[in-house]
Amino acid sequence: MRARIYKQPKTSMQSGLANTHDWVLEYGQSEQRRQDPLMGWFGSGDMQSQLRLKFPSQEEAVAYAQREGIAYDLELPVARIHRPKAYADNFRSDRLQNWTH
Repeated sequence: MRARIYKQPKTSMQSGLANTHDWVLEYGQSEQRRQDPLMGWFGSGDMQSQLRLKFPSQEEAVAYAQREGIAYDLELPVARIHRPKAYADNFRSDRLQNWTH
């Protein structure tokens, strides 16, 4: 079972960057999920798949995994491209697209 170290992504339901600064170490699933015959719920006896550890930096997450002997995959975040926009640009006279309002 390998662990995954990644930076928490921005949710699609918000425009801000809250809760995106932590690095997360998350274990993979080592045991197959099975259905409970009485209730029909799915579960497993694997407790590590429920564990998520948060670290303030990538180096601390990697150091923890190495110190504890955990095999891990490191996923680096994709750089975001920030394009500043101004509301006044919608009404510029040299605008390339047609104004549709």
